[in-house]
Amino acid sequence: MKTIHKLVLKSYLGPMVLTFFIVMFVLMMNVVWRYIDELVGKGLSAGIIIELMTYFMANMIPMGLPLSMLLAAIMTMGNLGENYELLAMKSAGMSLVQITKPLIILVSFVAVGSFFIGNNLVPAANKKLYSTLYDIRQQKQALEFQDGLFFNGIDNMSIRVGHQEPETHLLHDVLIYDNRSTKGDMNTIVADSGYIRLSDDKRYLLVTLFHGETYEQTRNNQWYNKSNLRHHTFDLQKQVIPMEGFAMGRSDADLFSNSQTKNISELQHDIDSLEIKVNDATTSSYEPLLKEQIFSRDASVLPQPDSLRIDKSRFRDLNLQDSLAKLSLRDKEKIWDQARGTAKNSRNVFSSFDESMAKNTLNQLYRSQVEWHKKLSLPVSIIIFFLIGAPLGAIIRRGGLGMPVVVSVIFFVIYYIISLSGEKMAKEGTWDAVYGMWLSTFILSPIAIYLTYKATNDSALLDTDWYAGKIKAVRERIGAWAGTHGGGKKLKIKKR
Repeated sequence: MKTIHKLVLKSYLGPMVLTFFIVMFVLMMNVVWRYIDELVGKGLSAGIIIELMTYFMANMIPMGLPLSMLLAAIMTMGNLGENYELLAMKSAGMSLVQITKPLIILVSFVAVGSFFIGNNLVPAANKKLYSTLYDIRQQKQALEFQDGLFFNGIDNMSIRVGHQEPETHLLHDVLIYDNRSTKGDMNTIVADSGYIRLSDDKRYLLVTLFHGETYEQTRNNQWYNKSNLRHHTFDLQKQVIPMEGFAMGRSDADLFSNSQTKNISELQHDIDSLEIKVNDATTSSYEPLLKEQIFSRDASVLPQPDSLRIDKSRFRDLNLQDSLAKLSLRDKEKIWDQARGTAKNSRNVFSSFDESMAKNTLNQLYRSQVEWHKKLSLPVSIIIFFLIGAPLGAIIRRGGLGMPVVVSVIFFVIYYIISLSGEKMAKEGTWDAVYGMWLSTFILSPIAIYLTYKATNDSALLDTDWYAGKIKAVRERIGAWAGTHGGGKKLKIKKR
């Protein structure tokens, strides 16, 4: 490898790693703000939080890689151009393609690796992610008491605490409403102080109360006029109440299988199976309508009056419009009413069939096709973003995180909007999946080719000084033209 290639490769590796982690951090912050309400107050351990963030990070890699490649390419080529290193390489007879040859090879390896990430790592991470989120959502809120407020996180129980000491967690002025009895009995407990906490395995509620009273209201079948109220005092009362939902269970990840948790071979198998199901469901839905209503052999969809009944062998020679025009207004109205009634009956027959299965199968087919093309479009998008970023950096000739970040965000927003719109249309069935998922590639590819051509020819496409000079030259020409024509007019006025 040439020394220049080592220099360029070394200049690119640092920004590539830096920008990748910056982009992943920004994307992770978006995820945290999105799911913060589901994570707070559940008493989750640090291991569960780290595990969940790891799954989210693996899911964000396909979105972060293209942007990091674009930003790193602009920064690298911009730094080389700003320090006149790019100019020195071109003066030595090297073209832009020769200069970026090691970067193209590196990005190609990254693109191939991104395919395996999107095909193997991301589906497995999504499967674990969905199961973990489900377990977190099923878990109840942690046992936390606030002074003067009722805690209703336990089924059929309400607990109010007057004050809780922060260090010892001793509760003062405790009031408990217990409605757990299946017979409708209600117990009310009032205590001066005590401790209420969960066991280490979070399966039991440990209640220890000091100096209190218990009111037990027992109801029978005639509770509205006959009920018993028992009251007793205590100095120490201990209860062990079984609890459910506070301990986080772990569900089987294989139960959360969808189009986002499968690799490309599994998706292809699903696509083939779903196409057969869609065809069968469509046939079973439309075939009765076509055979029994529209193309029925026993009855005509449009009953004809005697004046229109003809021999089928002479049908080709008959002008049906002329025959209808010769009918009276009453016959025309009768034919119209019969046709409208038949159409309504056909619609009712069709709507009576269960279409939900066909629609669900079709939606699954669209989503599977979208995911199949998404796994192939990711490596191509990485290469295209690099081919956009490298020429842009050579044209801009500015490094750092200023102009490169602005330009990268603009291109990424365009790419994201186009991809999101195409994906939505493909999932709805408006477009084919190949058009929806490759739309951004079709649009950005000519831009990459054009920028590469301009950068190879040392174009001043984004040089503000070049544009300022052109504008200044145009202003001078306009001023000179105005001065010449204005002087001529004054000279003519003097002669008169």
